[in-house]
Amino acid sequence: MTNENRNMILAIVLSMLVLIAFQYFSGIPQMEKQRQIAQQQQTLQQGTANAPTAEPGAPPAPGTAAPAPTQAAATALTREQALALSPRAPIDTPRVTGSVSLKGGRIDDLSLKDYRETVKPDSPIIILLSPSGGPNPFYSEFGWVGGAGSTVKLPAADTVWSVADGARLTPDTPLVLSWDNGEGLAFRRTISVDRNYMFHVKDEVQNTGSAPATLHPFALVSRHGTPHTLGYYILHEGLIGVTSEGGLHEIKYKDIAEKKTETFPSTGGWLGITDKYWAATVIPDQQAKVQARFSAATVGSEVSYQTDWLGDAVTVAPGGSASSDGRLFAGAKEVRVVDGYDRDLGIDRFDLLIDWGWFYFITKPLFLLIDWIYKGVGNFGVAILIVTVMLKTLFFPLANKSYASMAKMKAIQPEIQALRERFGDDRVRLQQEMMEIYKKEKINPVAGCLPIVIQIPVFFALYKTLFVTIEMRHAPFFGWIHDLSAPDPTTIFNLFGLIPWDPSQVPVIGHFLMLGVWPIIMGCTMWAQMKLNPAPPDPTQKAIFDWMPLIFTFMLGSFAVGLVIYWAWNNTLSVIQQSIIMRRHGVKVELWSNLKDLFRRGKKA
Repeated sequence: MTNENRNMILAIVLSMLVLIAFQYFSGIPQMEKQRQIAQQQQTLQQGTANAPTAEPGAPPAPGTAAPAPTQAAATALTREQALALSPRAPIDTPRVTGSVSLKGGRIDDLSLKDYRETVKPDSPIIILLSPSGGPNPFYSEFGWVGGAGSTVKLPAADTVWSVADGARLTPDTPLVLSWDNGEGLAFRRTISVDRNYMFHVKDEVQNTGSAPATLHPFALVSRHGTPHTLGYYILHEGLIGVTSEGGLHEIKYKDIAEKKTETFPSTGGWLGITDKYWAATVIPDQQAKVQARFSAATVGSEVSYQTDWLGDAVTVAPGGSASSDGRLFAGAKEVRVVDGYDRDLGIDRFDLLIDWGWFYFITKPLFLLIDWIYKGVGNFGVAILIVTVMLKTLFFPLANKSYASMAKMKAIQPEIQALRERFGDDRVRLQQEMMEIYKKEKINPVAGCLPIVIQIPVFFALYKTLFVTIEMRHAPFFGWIHDLSAPDPTTIFNLFGLIPWDPSQVPVIGHFLMLGVWPIIMGCTMWAQMKLNPAPPDPTQKAIFDWMPLIFTFMLGSFAVGLVIYWAWNNTLSVIQQSIIMRRHGVKVELWSNLKDLFRRGKKA
């Protein structure tokens, strides 16, 4: 086997490993899903039918922050009916709409005006937060809890707060809630919101009684029931947070359901629950010392999840007052917005709310570059093409050296072949003689695989960027591509829509039958890149090279089309670049000869 072919096979193997790893980790295997479902059912069967009680001096336990309806009621009520169970104050900003429940004073109704469920302009807008009692409860609550042994009457989940007539929450008009416990403590809650997704909640208490009161401020995000997740290994969905003691915490639903609770001391930080594109997090004052908690509990027939923080005790003397500040982020994980909160509000590592992954140092700068170009050209697909050219230019010296080495390798093949015939049985002497030739001609025998090796981290970073950033969600390209983060919607197996049939519905293999235009284009460019070199004499190697583009075509068919476009464009640039370098070094470009041989074989057949 020649060094040239060995390098090519090495490059192919590296690429295959990346793609196979993506395919393996991109979804939880079906057997694992079935095991998790069975485990959850067993947990539910073993769980208590009653909601857990909160510990003294702790935030309400998961599922107890709101009155727990019966299972029959929970399934019978629609979201609108659940919203009607309590009086409400409207929320209206340029980017969100919803309401604050006056019963409990919680934020449990929020929809995102700028995002819809599908690419269709008339599809429903995204619903993020929903009230208890209806489908998919997901809400946030702030308040006070008493210390151990305290009998002070405090606002709870069934407390109805008072507001001024016609009060509404907008970026210009905060919402002021008030409640008096009738025992000397008056509570006031001021909720404000900016023009994006950040709520500021200030809780105040005034003691007009004759005895001091010791209270702890708290805030929580609660979610009833295990939500549907995409199950991708490279994407975290579940409980998330940053604490000063533990750093970044990413806890899956199934893990916290088994552990029940995890608590971390922290100064500042933040914690919440995240989906792929949306999140809700509670954020204490960044100088405050708190206990951050991730927890889960079985309530009735479902598991409820919660993240909360509990502040240090505050003693309110007679005639005195106290206050607590907290924030709630509830919205889309837009890079610009999240980074802005990290920078402007000084929230500890808030940018980690977006799952940039292990290659953060590559993935985020790559996105920022693509986004900067997008603002100039107005199309993320075009921005990806431009970035590909820029990367090719950046790595041109290394690629030029690699392709030049490959060209020299082709030039000395007659000498290598002569050595093989002379020292075929003496492998040690053969290697020594070959290394002498490489040294004399200044050839690096492994340089040929460097362009592919360099491409792998860029490929991964772009894959991650397309997958996790909401900016890429529903981003169109041209023609039939309306979402660069989704696979090519066309397929050759129904003649790209001419035949009214959906191949994806075919059992077992339907997933692989969604082979669109762009994966086919990518396969053709990969085939052309391989045909730049002469066909290897070994039949096994030749078969591998012949079938590899087809295998990659089917494997990439289910990837985000933005990634496939990048790969096809990168292959095209590589073909042009390698052809020019080969001609410059006097090496024959075999592409046209291989094409002619292919047609000759076709005619003979």
